[in-house]
Amino acid sequence: MCGIVGYVGSNSSLDVLIGGLRRLEYRGYDSAGVAIITDDGDLVTRKRAGKLVKLTSDLEHTPLADGKTGIGHTRWATHGGPTDGNAHPHLSADGRLALIHNGIIENFASLRDELLAEGFTFSSETDSEVAAKLLGREYLAGGGLAAALGRVVVRLEGAFTLLALHQDEPGVVVGARRNSPLVIGLGDGENFLGSDVAAFIEHTSRAMAIGQDQIVTITPTSVRITDFAGLDVDAEEYEVLWDASASDKGGWSSFMAKEISEQPDAVANTMLGRVHDGQVVLSELAELEDLLVGIDRIIVLGCGTASYSGMLGKYAIEKWAKVPVDIELSHEFRYRDPFLTPNTLVISISQSGETMDTLVAVQEAKAKGARTLSICNTQGATIARESDAVIYTHAGPEVAVASTKAFIAQITALYLFGLHLARVRQTLPASEIAAALVELSAIPGKIATVLKSKPEITELAGWMSDSRAILFLGRHVGYPVALEGALKLKELAYIHAEGFAAGELKHGPIALIEPGQPVFVIVPSPRHPNSLHAKVVSNIQEIKARGARVLVIAEEGDAAVLPYASEVLRIPLAGPLFEPLLTVIPLQIFAMELATAKGLDVDQPRNLAKSVTVE
Repeated sequence: MCGIVGYVGSNSSLDVLIGGLRRLEYRGYDSAGVAIITDDGDLVTRKRAGKLVKLTSDLEHTPLADGKTGIGHTRWATHGGPTDGNAHPHLSADGRLALIHNGIIENFASLRDELLAEGFTFSSETDSEVAAKLLGREYLAGGGLAAALGRVVVRLEGAFTLLALHQDEPGVVVGARRNSPLVIGLGDGENFLGSDVAAFIEHTSRAMAIGQDQIVTITPTSVRITDFAGLDVDAEEYEVLWDASASDKGGWSSFMAKEISEQPDAVANTMLGRVHDGQVVLSELAELEDLLVGIDRIIVLGCGTASYSGMLGKYAIEKWAKVPVDIELSHEFRYRDPFLTPNTLVISISQSGETMDTLVAVQEAKAKGARTLSICNTQGATIARESDAVIYTHAGPEVAVASTKAFIAQITALYLFGLHLARVRQTLPASEIAAALVELSAIPGKIATVLKSKPEITELAGWMSDSRAILFLGRHVGYPVALEGALKLKELAYIHAEGFAAGELKHGPIALIEPGQPVFVIVPSPRHPNSLHAKVVSNIQEIKARGARVLVIAEEGDAAVLPYASEVLRIPLAGPLFEPLLTVIPLQIFAMELATAKGLDVDQPRNLAKSVTVE
């Protein structure tokens, strides 16, 4: 979950590294550091615990000699706490080699014992320093930096991305990856490495992804990729479809505020080019077309917010395409020995496409003979490349750790898939597919309407900033929204929050209700056949009778909730399956504003990182 960047070229490496780390800090912000081969040929480093500003302030006070070759790192701590000593880069025993690492080296303890027996000493508690000492030892055996790295990586177990440079090889940075992300940025007389394209998007939009168990060597004018055995490997270049401004705040108070405001575009852009003559056509699924006709089961994999978008996808896919859908937490999936067949389609959902739990679950599914489809927001990501097909969402870069626009885009992609599957399997008349698409096409404008209620929600959050616990209730598609609302509040405001299926209320959770207890209730529209509106209003009456402070999200014109609600937040009219794309917006804003009222950092919550690349 760390952010890494490497640079070789003719510009100031320190400027490139710090700029890249600023855009990567969402991947980890426990500490930060850089290593540079100076123009005089020296290897210099600087690293500090805390957020990147600690390092940049230190560099302003005590400048570091600059050069044209460097590596930089922002850390999310795994082995060893967030201290200066545990921060990256780590050095070889002779101090001439620097290394940074993302991931977990599972056999580091035995490797460390081996090095200790040889007389090596360590200055940190990290598994990463073990790799640095091993690489320094191998470098002395000859063959150059890339060859030495090749001899080291075959001994490492676990997940890792490694970047290294050596004082004796200015103008060279090497990297290696296994189950952890690494991409190449291709420049003119300069080249880059990064955890993702945000590391170098300010300088180039040309990128190449590095495959599993591969090593890359960059110089200012060349890129060479090999497998761990040293055999050359080809990689495909691609164009990054957003620019550096997309990863800047652009005048907003936070990245999260900006990204919440971008949700109308996230829906519209994910639909763009995928709807023709009232039908969904997903050309990226052409190779799966025959399978889609015959699949008898779908399993959706995700973690956290992604799993809640999957739950909403289940309602839509089962209704439209008449295929049973199971929702699985990625980190539980492979450990229960799941039963899969060639007629099982496994759909993985990951904003980054690098979520380690989800990646290994996809690998398990493939090993058991299932076909795989990923829904991903990041071009060239590992999960996307390892799946049989991918539906890219087009939400643009999401920097805030707590997901908002990626969630909305994932739901949109799942709904498009459900309608595409219904067309392929002929389970829904063309007229009904067209009608659903009309509804979906109207969602961006309706989200824009909900966003106008932000001042009202801000005021509500200010009143509730001293709340110790908040509950969320929903039924049918309102249930995943309740779960997501609770998760946002946990992530951002650090208070106890729980989401419940409203039908479960009498089976235990009602015991939590006491006078003054705030409860958000997502109320379905009363206008639709088989609506659960009356049942949810009954739930509201039950908790109101026990003294709860009831905060209702309901559609315009719903007067039935007024006698029982302390506050009502309105959404525009929408079909049952499309209401979640609207009801979740006030809960996102509320969580952000409550955290702001408490003086918390909404973009970088404590103990969290954006992309979970360790299992």
